[in-house]
Amino acid sequence: MTWNIPNILTLLRLLAAPGVAVMFLYFQRPWADWFALILFVVAALTDWIDGYLARAWKQESKFGAMLDPIADKAMVIIALLVITGFSGMNPWVLLPSTLILFREVFVSGLREFLGDTAGLLKVTKLAKWKTTAQMTAIAVLFATGLFEHEFIDRTSGMDDLMVEAIVSGASDDPLGLNGLATAANVTFKLGVVLLWVAALLTLMTGWDYLRKAMPFLREEAKP
Repeated sequence: MTWNIPNILTLLRLLAAPGVAVMFLYFQRPWADWFALILFVVAALTDWIDGYLARAWKQESKFGAMLDPIADKAMVIIALLVITGFSGMNPWVLLPSTLILFREVFVSGLREFLGDTAGLLKVTKLAKWKTTAQMTAIAVLFATGLFEHEFIDRTSGMDDLMVEAIVSGASDDPLGLNGLATAANVTFKLGVVLLWVAALLTLMTGWDYLRKAMPFLREEAKP
């Protein structure tokens, strides 16, 4: 194992993955949302930075190549679990999240089964785009939680009919509720669209890996 800046950044990204969930255990919302979003975005940026530095400084290593996809998967899976929980099991979030988790587990099992020949399943450009789409979607959905919680705080104690009248524009809006509701709605829809795009790319890369592995999965003909 080689300790250099790219590998250290990758290791920190791996450690940040459970930190996203821990934020909601030790902080109240919306602080938990802010801390989780900042931690996730900073950690996601290291995914590009560590790869760039490793290539630029010629510090690519087997340890980094092994740990990098593990850190990415840990970040995505843990963040999706948090988002799915706070979305109230919304099917538009739950279904693509399930497809993503299924693919990640399937490909990891495929690599483990192939053992020494798992090198044929090395990360492709499409897989990198998949990871980028996943992390972008998750960041947008975390931002949605900020707007939603702020809306809930400002409407605390207000009558539901009054809130509905303000949001619909039938009444004055001194608290900016209409803007918050619009921001929450737009970011949620954008996050869901990006999550479905990520799920589609995830399935495409999973099929590509399965296709490459098929020659090694066929049973040998018996004499």
